[in-house]
Amino acid sequence: MSEIKVDTLTGKTTANDITVTAGATATMSLEQGLAKAWVFATNAAVLNDSLNVSSGTDHGSGDYSYALTNAFSDINYANTWTNRSSSAQIATRNSGRDATGTLAMEAFNSSGTNTNNQNSGIAHGDLA
Repeated sequence: MSEIKVDTLTGKTTANDITVTAGATATMSLEQGLAKAWVFATNAAVLNDSLNVSSGTDHGSGDYSYALTNAFSDINYANTWTNRSSSAQIATRNSGRDATGTLAMEAFNSSGTNTNNQNSGIAHGDLA
């Protein structure tokens, strides 16, 4: 068994360009594969745990946004949301509140009505 212990990884040619093997022959950028932000919050947008998220805001029933510590370079990042309740059926990105420095989501029940729920989300993209 081999073990490597380091505090920092830096690309040889470019600082943030580290290539890893993904699958049998494919390679990809390590930086591109990392989650840049994630959040687990209460039904009032209070952070239980997070990465790159400084605070949450409850805008009303099932409407939440989360401020990022380090913003994305543009709004073309990907994120996925989940509700942590049996009463909520749908969790979706709220593009009306999205910004480079904000993750936003809405939670709905099976009837399509906004509902308060614990929620969690993760985002991938390029940081500014």
